[in-house]
Amino acid sequence: MRGALFMMGAMCAYTVNDAFMKALSDEIPLFQAIFFRGVGAVIFLALMCRVLGQLRFRFAVRDWGFLLLRTAGELGGTFFFLTALFNMPIANVSAILQVLPLSVSLAAALFLGEALGWRRLTAIFVGFVGVILIIQPGGADFSIYSLYAVGAVACITMRDIAVRRMSREVPSVFVALVAAVGVTCLGGVGSLFINWQPFTVTSGLQLAGAMSFLIFGYIASVSAMRSGEIGFVAPFRYTSLLVALVLGVLVFGEWPNALALAGGAVVVATGLFTLYRETQLKVRHSVVPDRVR
Repeated sequence: MRGALFMMGAMCAYTVNDAFMKALSDEIPLFQAIFFRGVGAVIFLALMCRVLGQLRFRFAVRDWGFLLLRTAGELGGTFFFLTALFNMPIANVSAILQVLPLSVSLAAALFLGEALGWRRLTAIFVGFVGVILIIQPGGADFSIYSLYAVGAVACITMRDIAVRRMSREVPSVFVALVAAVGVTCLGGVGSLFINWQPFTVTSGLQLAGAMSFLIFGYIASVSAMRSGEIGFVAPFRYTSLLVALVLGVLVFGEWPNALALAGGAVVVATGLFTLYRETQLKVRHSVVPDRVR
């Protein structure tokens, strides 16, 4: 239960961070916002690495390769996600991102050789149909920025697959620090080609809020993974969609249409089924050897 509460707290924090960033887009350009938010995240994560004794660099070349691949996925995911967020209803973007457990399962089967039965494969197919309902290609509510959200899913999937191939010798906080440095550099380079805007009191507070909730979300998500079984904790990540719906209505006056809501429900349902099947398979694999012995 502690792990579930941490996961709910993490998802709430990440979504509130998204809302602050979306509100910030009215005054501050994308790359400028990425840069300044990243500076705060880098400082915090560097201090956290130092305190935990995880600020070390002697890893195998293979691990550095996967670390750089993960960072590349983080860069692409950040750019595509925030671009979509700045131009779409927050609930729609969040709903598309909920397909991540499905896309990671499919990628793990394709690139890592992990087993994928027909039930989970069917669930993944149905989940992607749900994404199409949210995007509504060719419909009156279609936005090209929906494809940016799909691009974010692809990049984050690559990021998560790279983590699976990384050895446990690479500390998790150090991985996050390297990603934060990469994203901050992305914002810095992109800022060279835009006109910077001065921060007002409102935009400054919004940026501070985004950084604070992002940091809290990171701490809570790590605590969630360390406090409970992943099969029990993971489904609570869908809290973010509910929070996004509420914030979309109360803060931005946005409400997804019926098709988008139906698509979001399909994505969540198939994601929960996939997590359930993975949990059942893990239990089965852990019981069979005991019976054999």
